[in-house]
Amino acid sequence: MDNSQQHPIYTEKNECQDCCRCVRMCPVKAIKIENGSANIIPQLCIACGRCTKVCPFNAKRVRSDIGRAKQLLKDPAPVYVSIAPSFRTEFADIPENKLIAALRRLGFAGVSETALGAQEVSASVAELLKRDPTPRVYISSACPVVVDLIGKYIPSMAASITDFCSPAQAHARLLKKHYGDHIRVVFIGPCIGKKVEADEHPELLTLALSYNNLREWFQSESIDPLAMQPTERDVFCPDRAAEGALYPVDGGMIAGIKANCSIHDADFMAFSGVNNVVSALHDLDKTHLKRPLFLELLACEGGCVNGPIGHDTEATIIKRQQIVNAVDYDPAVVPRQARVDATLTHPKTPVLKREFSAKEINDALLSIGKQSFEDELNCSGCGYNSCRDFAVALLEGKAEPSMCVSYMRKLANKKANTLIQTMPSGVIIVQENMNVVECNRRFAEMLGDDIKDAFEVSPGLEGASAQKLVPFLTKYFDQVLETGCDISYRDIENNGSVYNVTIFTIEPHRIVGCIMRDITEPAVEKEQVIRKAQEVIRRQMETVQKIAYLLGENAAESQVSLNDIIDSYSSKRLAGRDNADSRR
Repeated sequence: MDNSQQHPIYTEKNECQDCCRCVRMCPVKAIKIENGSANIIPQLCIACGRCTKVCPFNAKRVRSDIGRAKQLLKDPAPVYVSIAPSFRTEFADIPENKLIAALRRLGFAGVSETALGAQEVSASVAELLKRDPTPRVYISSACPVVVDLIGKYIPSMAASITDFCSPAQAHARLLKKHYGDHIRVVFIGPCIGKKVEADEHPELLTLALSYNNLREWFQSESIDPLAMQPTERDVFCPDRAAEGALYPVDGGMIAGIKANCSIHDADFMAFSGVNNVVSALHDLDKTHLKRPLFLELLACEGGCVNGPIGHDTEATIIKRQQIVNAVDYDPAVVPRQARVDATLTHPKTPVLKREFSAKEINDALLSIGKQSFEDELNCSGCGYNSCRDFAVALLEGKAEPSMCVSYMRKLANKKANTLIQTMPSGVIIVQENMNVVECNRRFAEMLGDDIKDAFEVSPGLEGASAQKLVPFLTKYFDQVLETGCDISYRDIENNGSVYNVTIFTIEPHRIVGCIMRDITEPAVEKEQVIRKAQEVIRRQMETVQKIAYLLGENAAESQVSLNDIIDSYSSKRLAGRDNADSRR
């Protein structure tokens, strides 16, 4: 199935739990929250893959192109693998010839090192620096994520990107030159950005697979690389890479360039990690160049060995050591002349940020309850660095008010308090230590003038002792807290009054709620009482469930049938009155 039209990163909506962690970690905020689901905005995404690594629910997925690769192998044209040099850290326990044999078992015509393309790029850059000593900035084009980042978000630096292929693209040109233009090239590595490259330039890379894809494919075909019996044909083609194998660690490209020329009139610097790259580029205007400055920029901290779609079990220092130790070549092979034309331009469409007026931003802040500067907590719970950044995201349609944790908490508390205070029955919510969380005015009125006066001074009676307020209920609170089993519609007598009480769990073993009705108040006719039991009690139970929901807790699952309530109430209170009337 051809899924190349799907963006390389997508959201599995059923798995997304609206935690906003991906928004928080995305360096360019290329994520839109819609109906509680965090969706990638392809036009804004730079395919750095940070969201795929941090999502705790595995809702951010990377497009699998295994199906396309299998279909490709059915075509008559030979298909060659371009395997990234970081394979030495990814498959450190598998000998090279066994890995090559396993790949050829899948149906590939041959396996070649992407590092060969890296050597072509190094030679081309070295020639450029020798040819042009102008004091200016040159930015490496090796990392597709950095190229996207600059083209979309720092367009003022786009002209400084060298007009050369990435190593994988240069490698594809080299393979086509060697084996013919009719061949197909499939990249395998840890980089999601390579999928974007393949989508944009299918004439070079037909598609890109991740190391995880390769493992999955091996497993589906019951191929164990370690069990392979390699032959003399199971070697890298058309030849083995040399200094280009250093590319997956930061500084590796610079080492390759320096190996190809003696440049004393240029400066070289390496930065890895998107945040570090952005900081370096923004600080460039503070420098005073006296000679060319070449910047090796990689999106992944530590280099490609820490790519987003590879195993992340080893420390960077170990991976770096594995790469460096594996590079062993005859110094006589350098400097080298480029064997293919590695030139390639990188046109990108800059992301245009709409400017919003102060009034628009303030109105957006008001919509999430930010009425003053003090209300702007800048807690980043929404995923944005500040409340004002979040307000801009709201105006851009990338965010929803529900992402603001403090606003939703205040809104829930306000709704819950309103519901509690307007209920005709008494309501109290109690913690495990018997401290009151909240009660309504009706509850205070039931307990007499002293409690009512205290309520007027401290509405809700938060923090008051339930043991002192309602000592006749505390044993029931303890019972529900301990067992988790609700007490429904129990008649409890106290000081000449009889209360119909329901006690239910809000948070297991920590918080309970209670609805209390004084059933010794002036009675109404039998039919009216039953009607109230049918209408009022049902509405109140639904309301309390809403309160528990708004407080962010789970109400108890157990419920008592309404008919049982009515029968119990009628038999205990009304039947007695009928008997008294008949005796009269």
